Amino acid sequence: MDKALLWFKNLFTRKEIEESKSIMQKNSYAENETSCYGSINGADASVVSCVPCGNHTSRGFVTCPTCQGTGRIPREQEQQLVALIPYGDQRLKPRRTKLYVFLTVAICLLTTCLMMYFLFPRSVAVVPSGLNASTISFDNSTPSIILNMTNILNVTNNNFYPVYVAQLDIEVFHKAVVIGKKMVMTQLDIRPLQSAQILYSVSSTITDNNTYKICTWIRIKVHNVLLHIQGTLTCSYLSHSEQLSFENYQYVDCRDSVLLS
Repeated sequence: MDKALLWFKNLFTRKEIEESKSIMQKNSYAENETSCYGSINGADASVVSCVPCGNHTSRGFVTCPTCQGTGRIPREQEQQLVALIPYGDQRLKPRRTKLYVFLTVAICLLTTCLMMYFLFPRSVAVVPSGLNASTISFDNSTPSIILNMTNILNVTNNNFYPVYVAQLDIEVFHKAVVIGKKMVMTQLDIRPLQSAQILYSVSSTITDNNTYKICTWIRIKVHNVLLHIQGTLTCSYLSHSEQLSFENYQYVDCRDSVLLS
């Protein structure tokens, strides 16, 4: 009877010893893993833990390229290694990259086309509108005809930016002879897609004897003088200066006259 009790006592003692050994082994393994996963900021050693330092020989594991499988990195590399991101992380594979590139290219092309459309220089139309008023006087001593006339000039800005008209030069011809000149400093600003009128007066002197007879002969019912007007309009826009030429033929009635002695 005593031998049986002793045998049972030794059996229970062996089981307790084996259980305590297994618990100690588990605790030691956990401590090793904890030391390998030690905090970077709180470690005082010369090396900092990187990954679990267990020696895995299975085919399902790959050696860490940073610590070369040691589980630790040098202290001087602590500030260089911020985080370990898995190779298959979605943050390393931006989504909708093609869409963003396409939208960027489309916006750039659209902006360029709009700038070219609105900033492309268009023509400034200069159209003579004809005679506004005229006064004629005769000088019998020469004989000559003194003609003062006021003309209208229409200027149209076809651009999407203002145009500055600085100067107007006028020459009046009669039978290919210059009979009058005038330079006018207009200083006119024309708004985008707007029109403006310029009134200019020119004093001319006709010394042709036949023209003098036509204008003073009472028997002739039609007293018209054909004049050829040429002009140059100087304008500027977008730091660019341009000269626009125009010409016009017009008849001037010389019946109503003032005789100068």
